[in-house]
Amino acid sequence: MAYFGKANFNPVLLVRILMLVGSIIGTPAAAATFDGAWNVQIASDRASCGNGASVAIGINNGQIASTNSMVSASGRVAEAGTISVSLKSGLKSAVGSGRLSGTSGSGTWHNPLCSGTWTAQRI
Repeated sequence: MAYFGKANFNPVLLVRILMLVGSIIGTPAAAATFDGAWNVQIASDRASCGNGASVAIGINNGQIASTNSMVSASGRVAEAGTISVSLKSGLKSAVGSGRLSGTSGSGTWHNPLCSGTWTAQRI
């Protein structure tokens, strides 16, 4: 057995502890919980802002991305399902927040001119 100073030093135990800590730190909090394809229905409070749009997004390890080339989506889903997202299509953009739970979710969105609600269903 090797000694490091006056304390016992066990390199095998140290390697095992470091591997365990690395696997805990290296695993994203929302990994796999909400992963997959989602269909998001967007509703507006004002008729002039449009209503009934549908956007497909994907979630991978808690990161949000668009699965549609016309809409750019980014954001994050926390382990408990809290979601924050930004959407952009051409000159239009919006930010939203809410919560996912199981295979559905809901929340609110806004931009400088409009606001509304959204609902989501896992595809």
